[in-house]
Amino acid sequence: MPIRNGPLSAKRAKPRKPADAAAPSRLVVDFIGGSVGYQFRRGSARNHGLAKAVGLSGKHVPSVIDATAGLGRDAFLLASLGMPVTLIERSREVHDLLAAALAAALAASPALAQVVARMTLLGGDAKELLGGLEADVIVVDPMHPPRRGSALRKQEMRDLRALVGTDPDAFALMQIALQRARRRVVLKWPRYAAPLAGLPEPSHQILGKTVRYDVFMIAADRRS
Repeated sequence: MPIRNGPLSAKRAKPRKPADAAAPSRLVVDFIGGSVGYQFRRGSARNHGLAKAVGLSGKHVPSVIDATAGLGRDAFLLASLGMPVTLIERSREVHDLLAAALAAALAASPALAQVVARMTLLGGDAKELLGGLEADVIVVDPMHPPRRGSALRKQEMRDLRALVGTDPDAFALMQIALQRARRRVVLKWPRYAAPLAGLPEPSHQILGKTVRYDVFMIAADRRS
């Protein structure tokens, strides 16, 4: 489980909070229990929309860069299916939470240790780091506008947004991802939200209950 500290920063623009806003509760990153651990123990990840979006098949196990790692759930899901995943997180606080959670999972059980061994955590801005990395697939999951969900999930997203901001550079990141991915770029986006302005039409979409995965295939003549 390599963990490399690149030029960590807090470059995501942070929205202003009202003067009387309460301090956010402490975020928890957990790859052992909770929904992540439950899904891992059930072995249900292969049916997840993200697994389909990145192109996992019996004949092809892609390498993946999660350019906006956040709480690491998507990266863990992909790694649990055998994919090597590089996680990039530019918020120092969230990066440190991820590093601690990966270390805990590594020590928890041999099965979890096998998953964590496929995960490489980098600290820094993906726009700067992608130029030196290669992968079949790049996943981009910018901070989404608030949407329906459980009270716990909405509070968790508010806490995360308080740390990392609103990702106003999502389009710039997507432009770089489209230049660097070997096979496809996957944009995770609210299901009913308008497309991210300025992007071309996706090649296809994988629809979930609340999110969709816009898949941008890379032309064959660009693949190495």
